[in-house]
Amino acid sequence: MRKTGFAGRIAAAFIGSKLTPLLILAALLLGILAVMITPREEEPQIIVPMMDVLVRFPGASPSEVESRITSPMERKLWEIPGVEYLYSMSRPGLSIVTVRFYVGENIEDSLVKLYDKLMSNADLIPPGASPPLVKPKSIDDVPILALTLWGEDSDGYTLRRIAEELAAEVKKLDNISDVEILGGRKRTARVLLSAERLSAYGVSALGVAQSLTRVNRNLQAGTFNQQNRSVQVEIGNFLRDTGDLAKVVVGVRNHRPVYLQDVAKILDGPDEPGDYVFLGPGPAGEERGIGKELEGKRFPAVTLDIAKKKGTNAVTIARAVQERVDALKGKIIPSDVHVTL
Repeated sequence: MRKTGFAGRIAAAFIGSKLTPLLILAALLLGILAVMITPREEEPQIIVPMMDVLVRFPGASPSEVESRITSPMERKLWEIPGVEYLYSMSRPGLSIVTVRFYVGENIEDSLVKLYDKLMSNADLIPPGASPPLVKPKSIDDVPILALTLWGEDSDGYTLRRIAEELAAEVKKLDNISDVEILGGRKRTARVLLSAERLSAYGVSALGVAQSLTRVNRNLQAGTFNQQNRSVQVEIGNFLRDTGDLAKVVVGVRNHRPVYLQDVAKILDGPDEPGDYVFLGPGPAGEERGIGKELEGKRFPAVTLDIAKKKGTNAVTIARAVQERVDALKGKIIPSDVHVTL
């Protein structure tokens, strides 16, 4: 017989051992458990700290925003250790600078460095500009699922209100980080000023805007004690509906108050559209339950983009969202509104 080596002796011991089947079974169970608990990720989980820095400069042109805010801010941000790239955009009244650090840089440390640099140079911000607003970005901000609401007889205003109710329900699920609504028309109170009425009552449009800003707030004015009770005093109130809005005092004429309804028309309804979302079924629409007669047509739609928390299972979350949506059909989602995933 040929003499076996160290590896051969170990193999021979396991071949004849009664523990070998148990070890194989334990390895299989550990493998199954690993498959079940390992998160499914739609993007590679690399650490690339990235932040948007926004500074508003109302009334300034893009060239003025660039020369007075964007360029000076870029020069200061380049001084931060670990910064790899800067991307900037100057728009009317707004400066946006995206700061990208090297791969592997600690996110918390990078944020601290950025805030420290911005705050230590706050004296360089020109008068009239807002303080810098920092918004971190990460790979987990990418949506894992999109729900599109549409219907043959539904408009963007109705779909938007349904989508807002649906978004509130989806956010109640575990491990949902953000739900963004795209498209549709928001409900808003529109104030349409009349130049003739403003002139007749001696009120300016700027004065009306300032009056609306001052009145739509609630302030704590203090407390006083009376009969062994402490009473908290509040001044003002928030506007609840168009009726409250119509009764806002915007000026005084001949010792009598001038109300907003005297100088403007107030509408409660859809806002002016800022963007549009449409759904147009194609030849594969039948696979999603869309009738062939709708192929080639275009319908107003509203889309919900759903993002998950870091390190959670995308597949499990997508299934949970789909189950919640199915449960809400006929309650929040009317029968004539379709949901396409």
